[in-house]
Amino acid sequence: MLDTPVILTFDRATILLTGGAAGYDFNSLPGVLFDPRTSAFRAQGRYYRPIVERMIADKTLYQDDARGWPKENTDWTFRVEREPFPHQTEATDVWWKTGRRGCVILPTGTGKTFVALLCIAKALRPTLVVTPTIDLMNQWWNQLSDFFGIEVGLVGGSYYDFKPITVTTYDSAHRYVDRWGNKFGLLIFDECHHLPGPTYAEAAIGSLAPFRLGLTATPERADGGDSLLPELIGPIVYRREITEMSGQYLASYDARKVFIDLTKEEMQTYQSCREEYRRFVSDSGISLSGPNGWQRFIFEASRTPDGIKALRAYREQKRIERAASGKFEMLQTLLTRHAGERTIIFTADNATVYDIARRYFIPPITHQTKIKERKQILERFHSGEYSVVVTSQVLNEGVDVPAASVGIVLSGSGSTRENVQRLGRILRKYAGKQAVLYELVARGTAEEFTSDRRRQHGAFQ
Repeated sequence: MLDTPVILTFDRATILLTGGAAGYDFNSLPGVLFDPRTSAFRAQGRYYRPIVERMIADKTLYQDDARGWPKENTDWTFRVEREPFPHQTEATDVWWKTGRRGCVILPTGTGKTFVALLCIAKALRPTLVVTPTIDLMNQWWNQLSDFFGIEVGLVGGSYYDFKPITVTTYDSAHRYVDRWGNKFGLLIFDECHHLPGPTYAEAAIGSLAPFRLGLTATPERADGGDSLLPELIGPIVYRREITEMSGQYLASYDARKVFIDLTKEEMQTYQSCREEYRRFVSDSGISLSGPNGWQRFIFEASRTPDGIKALRAYREQKRIERAASGKFEMLQTLLTRHAGERTIIFTADNATVYDIARRYFIPPITHQTKIKERKQILERFHSGEYSVVVTSQVLNEGVDVPAASVGIVLSGSGSTRENVQRLGRILRKYAGKQAVLYELVARGTAEEFTSDRRRQHGAFQ
């Protein structure tokens, strides 16, 4: 009697395993568990490759009805002639030799997208590219269409069109993984530090794709979620830092910290507000450095009049830090010093963005800026019609502004990634550019500590 093959079926972002010879031990396969709801064995989609590899190694007879992409390789060749840089060739080769799974870490402006194009051309598998924003989705669509000369699919931003090469967003990818999870042999996660988490991670967990590539300049996350990247995408297989690339593949740069003194009145108000806020935190037994400390402060502060006063005091001391009068005076000095140079001003909040926009007639970009208006501002900035733009956080990543050479950080979080991303916005090689990033820090405030935290990266040492 012939052995009955194990049958693999794709079912709602999972692999359903049925059939098999009598007594076959499904639990011996990677990631497979018994599902009492269907009285069948099942595994998350990501276990497709190790399951198939185990059955091949064990010489288990199987029938693959799960895989939804063609077995024959697709012939995709570049329509655009472009010689890769050595680091791009190295990254592609290392990714290929380490099993076509893993993360490539390269600074902004060194050609991560082209590395992905090289990997697609080498793997020759239907490919889904996942991006964090609609803007990036459109940028990828343009690049893929130009380089491969084929019709590229789009899923997101009112589009729902799957093709052998498709670009989507993290929001759409996890929402529709049960529909596309077996259609692609290669998954590419752009800005892959966004992937870890209970929702976005579903895109990687539910997909069968045996080949995976993650791209980012800053994989580390404050919550430690980057520890999940090896199981979702693969380990870091190639990494280069800003200090290694500046001068040759990136613009040379200087990162300067500028201390700003508060006025006597600002310092008195700051200290008074900080004392009131910290007194409430202490009296309430809250440890802001502990788990959920900030959430507990917000909860406790909302319950009593003293708590409301403490919350207002906290906001006022942050406002003074971020928008001290001396910062605006220094901003005026720097804008005059770099008149005519393409400059990006970064702040931590929209209120300061709009204040600067009104004071200096500078076009603002925030999450409230309409897509068409934002596109127009960036086009005029790139052409030189606008020499300065001001933004809060929306230009931290994924925006190509190669002409920008000056960055001015009025305020920001303590995130190292945010600081590196802001630096990255002005580092793209452009006509012998010498870039400079100014960081304005209110002296004698908690902002000094915040600045030290966000500069804990080799690019600022």
